[in-house]
Amino acid sequence: MKRKGIREVEQSIRNPQSAVRNSQSAIRNSQSAIHNSAPSAIRARHRHDQKLELILRTSARIFAKKSYHSTSMRDISRGTGVSLAGLYHYCRSKEQLLFLIQDNCFGRVLERLEERLKAATDPAEKLHIFIGNHLNFFAANMAEMKVLSHESGSLAGKMHARVAGKKQKYTEVARSILAELQAEQALNNTIDLTVATYALFGTMNWIYNWYDPRGKLKVGELVDNVFQLFLNGFVGHSSVRQSSSQNKSEFLSVWQEFRPGSEFLSSPE
Repeated sequence: MKRKGIREVEQSIRNPQSAVRNSQSAIRNSQSAIHNSAPSAIRARHRHDQKLELILRTSARIFAKKSYHSTSMRDISRGTGVSLAGLYHYCRSKEQLLFLIQDNCFGRVLERLEERLKAATDPAEKLHIFIGNHLNFFAANMAEMKVLSHESGSLAGKMHARVAGKKQKYTEVARSILAELQAEQALNNTIDLTVATYALFGTMNWIYNWYDPRGKLKVGELVDNVFQLFLNGFVGHSSVRQSSSQNKSEFLSVWQEFRPGSEFLSSPE
């Protein structure tokens, strides 16, 4: 082996052009091997991503229907047609499935929003973009929307912190747009921005209970209605007199005050 190595070195010294050609040939062969293996690796990754998306979409539908805590991995296995062993190849636990659904949704909706807001300068236009981005995305992903709304507290630890961070960032974008709008149009500054922000999300996030994307009201019309309703109110700029009694806080309990001798929660005999 040593003599052969020495002879090759001596030959390369006597004939450097041959040595260069041999080296170039080796590089070409290596590049060809890499090129030939790349499509196979890409196809394998594509198949993996497709299967994972199927698992996440199906899991979201099952979580939305049964709730996260009432769903088992066997339910997801039956719904996807993927064996339990196969499921654990794609995720470590049911909690990780929930995390991937929430993290992917907030990541996608934020990415789309940031891209669409780049060219916008007018606060009202930004608000329309924000509402349109939110409603268009979730009208196409109604089960995921319900899971985000109902299972926001089901994650723990680092997974919860990561999703909460994206959720907070998304909320801050909405709040900043409303703050710009309030400042530019000299709107009623007594309206608290936190109230306005969460009222906006409450309006948009409730659509999974009543809105049918395949119905008469198209998503674009829904966006325009929510935008106009939130910007101008139900009665527009009409002067509405508010009774002073409406400003009084009241504590209203569903339970009547218990008094000795009263028939509180008495059962019929």
